[in-house]
Amino acid sequence: MSAHLHRNESPKMSEPRILIVDDEPKLVRLAQEVLLATGFAVLAASNGRQAVEMAALEQPDLILLDIMLPGEMDGYQVAERVRQFSNVPIIMLTARDQQLDLLRGFDVGADDYMTKPFDAKELLARIRAVLKRTQAAATATGEAEIICGPLHIDLARYRITIAQKSISLTKTEFSLLRELALHKNQVMLHSQLLSAVWGPEYRDDVDYLRAYIRYLRRKLEPDPAKPQYIVTHTGVGYMLACPEPSTPEWEKES
Repeated sequence: MSAHLHRNESPKMSEPRILIVDDEPKLVRLAQEVLLATGFAVLAASNGRQAVEMAALEQPDLILLDIMLPGEMDGYQVAERVRQFSNVPIIMLTARDQQLDLLRGFDVGADDYMTKPFDAKELLARIRAVLKRTQAAATATGEAEIICGPLHIDLARYRITIAQKSISLTKTEFSLLRELALHKNQVMLHSQLLSAVWGPEYRDDVDYLRAYIRYLRRKLEPDPAKPQYIVTHTGVGYMLACPEPSTPEWEKES
């Protein structure tokens, strides 16, 4: 099956472009119909190699990526390859509602996941939510840079460094860290973080948040088992713990 770009009438550069990667023709047709009817442009690929090529050449705004793909590359391997050159948001599609699939998907850089079969409303809601938080992550705030000890968060340039070493985050991981950083040294409730980063419909999905915190710690913490940045307040939420700036000697003496 060759790759195709489907559009509603004349193309518009402002249309978000969705790359669907799945070898089930019925699912691809359903997704295409739903997305085209709501103003998205749609690309389609039926195997992993084709998906990686299209992600690089077409630079879509979001990828819907099935885990089970024919050929030599499954969805996890596609996500890993794409993450080598792009931070495009990825929604993984799985036929199994298993925690292992969810965690492995996050581990390779997925931003969300959906269990098949799904309905049109759920598909649109997930895509819009991921695109919304992607846009929010790219929007500069009043505070361009947040410094937390050796951790530097450049909100304007979407750049994270620890002791001047660059750290690669997915758009959703960046959005989560950004929300914690904007309220550093304040405990953020589970529901606050879920609503701010994923949307109000996720406010009760605490396991979802825990999975993201786990992978964020893997990238940021010297010892993820003993976190010093992202601190857990059991049963309540999380806090980005930052040392207070030291007082200059001349102020101590005055």
